[in-house]
Order: sequence, then C-alpha cells, then structure tokens
Amino acid sequence: MTDDIVTLGRVKNITTDGSNVSFDVALPSPGSPLKTEITRLANQAIKGRFPDIGEIKISFPTPASPEQNPSSSGLLPGVHNIVAISSGKGGVGKSTVSVNLAVALAKTGARVGLLDADIYGPNIPLMMGIKTPPEPKGEKITPAENHGVRFISMAFFVPEDTPMIWRGPMVHGAIQQLIRDVSWGDLDFLLVDLPPGTGDAQLSIAQIVPLTGAIIVTTPQEVSLLDSKKGLAMFKKVNVPILGIIENMSYFECPHCHESTEIFSRGGGRSAAEKLDIPFLGEVPIDPAIRIGGDTGHPIVTSNPDSPQSLAFIEIAKNLAEQVASKNSEKISLNIIQ
Repeated sequence: MTDDIVTLGRVKNITTDGSNVSFDVALPSPGSPLKTEITRLANQAIKGRFPDIGEIKISFPTPASPEQNPSSSGLLPGVHNIVAISSGKGGVGKSTVSVNLAVALAKTGARVGLLDADIYGPNIPLMMGIKTPPEPKGEKITPAENHGVRFISMAFFVPEDTPMIWRGPMVHGAIQQLIRDVSWGDLDFLLVDLPPGTGDAQLSIAQIVPLTGAIIVTTPQEVSLLDSKKGLAMFKKVNVPILGIIENMSYFECPHCHESTEIFSRGGGRSAAEKLDIPFLGEVPIDPAIRIGGDTGHPIVTSNPDSPQSLAFIEIAKNLAEQVASKNSEKISLNIIQ
C-alpha cells in the first residue's frame, strides 16, 4: 500500500496558534489536482481526531527545486518533467494547444517551459507575444518569457520568409542546440511542441532527452484519428509513455443561441482513447477567440480566463499533471491519517 503523506515526509512547517493549526504539504507536481481532495480529507481526519480544533490552514508551496526523476538528464539537470506534444497530421491546432496548455499549467503555480521543436514551421513566438530574440548570457541563451512561461524557438534566429530546407541530421542538431544551449533553469514541466507526423524531430527528441511521456492532439474526424494512431505507435516503438489524447476543435457553441454544432464530428478522441486504453485528457471547443489569441500573442487562457475554452485547457492541464504524477509513481495515497 502507498504510504500516506505524513509517512512520506511531505507534511512540513506545522505551527499552532491557540486552537488553530497550519502546515505545508509538499507535492512533487505543482499542478496536481489532488490539492482539493487532500485539503478535504486532511480537515476531515484532523477534526475527527481533535473535535475542538479551530481553523486548519493548509498550504501547497512550490518546491524550491525539482526532485530528481527519470526525466532529468545531464542536458537538463533542473527540468523535472519533459512532455512531447505531437499530432499525426497538420492543421489540428497542435501549437495552439501547446501554448494554452503551457499557460494553463503556469496558472496552477507550476514552473513551465515551452520548446518550439516544430523546426519547419516555428510560430510559438507569435502566439506567445514576443518576437524579439533573447540575448545570450555567457555560453547560454536565456529563454524568452511571457504569460508565466519560458520559451525558445528557431523562429527567433531565422528570418520569417526563410524556408527551413533541412535534412534529418540538421534537424537533430537544431533540436539539440535548443536544448543544450538554453539556460532553462528549474522547471516542473518542459513542453515540447513537435512538428506533425512521425519524422526526424520526433525521433531526435526521444533520443536526446528521456521523455516523461507524449500527448497526441487530434480533431474528431476519422482521417485525423487514423494519423494519430500512427503517432501513438511511433512513440510506443521508442518506449515513450503515452500520457493521453486531446481532442481539439471538438464542437462549436453559438454565442447567441448556445446551440452546439459538431463541425468535425465529436467524441472521436475519447472513443480512440478508450479503444487504445490510454487516457483521454479532454476536449476543446472551437472558437474564433482562440485563433485571435494566437495571432495577437494573447492566449485565450489569459485573455478570457472564464471562457469555456479556457476552462477546458485548465481542466486538461490538471489531467495532465495527474498523469505525469502517476507515471512518476508520485501519486500520493489519500489515506492521509490512518
């Protein structure tokens, strides 16, 4: 049986003030959806044992530095979890999902980085609202930062109208440089936005750094799902765990009558996840505001945080944090006090 959080040493800084008590709970994944449940069960357990207890205050501080785990490597010693975001085909909104998912994770309190490994079509700087190349400091480049996310992209170093006509070894070298020559610092999550398909970039990132896992972004229609299955098979061949599927452009809700229209069908991502026995992280409704946010550098998670689309990304971020915690065997038993 998994040890409780007291036995694991995650309850820290216990203080009392009369009948009131406060303490910290150190969680390895800042975006963990377990916070609410831990708070509820801790209150229940403490009040059950000490009926006269006053206020119970529980804090979940972000660790000063990430704990070592299998995703750390010599190239990225301070990075806790590396997550690849891929798609079987282009046009499914993978980069838009990557940006909003990164911002959503940052809003949970996690330290987040975003690596634009889409070498042939790098557009993360546009979507993140910073086009000025970051300045080198010593032998390393400090990544750009906006919306609480550190990010780097080949778009910073290549003119907009210059095509990337690169063979496999050049792609591998470019990705390695974006990892090796950037001072990422301490991160809880480094999301890697990969180009569509199953080519050199996917193989390179799997060879260069140990991935915590991969996410597949799809749209509901059958042609996208077929290509997504190829991407899933590719990651399994290189022993990369699958953290889940995200269904983008799932449906359109009319802002006037609130009737839903399933433009590309709906539910294909969930159905595929069930058939393949992998997690379904969530679905994102289509909306012009998402596209506008990407074009203007204001992701919808920040520009309209209460919209259905933003809430979908927040929920997906929580589901991803849970999957990452599970893959790292960090999931804590909810039997807080026996």
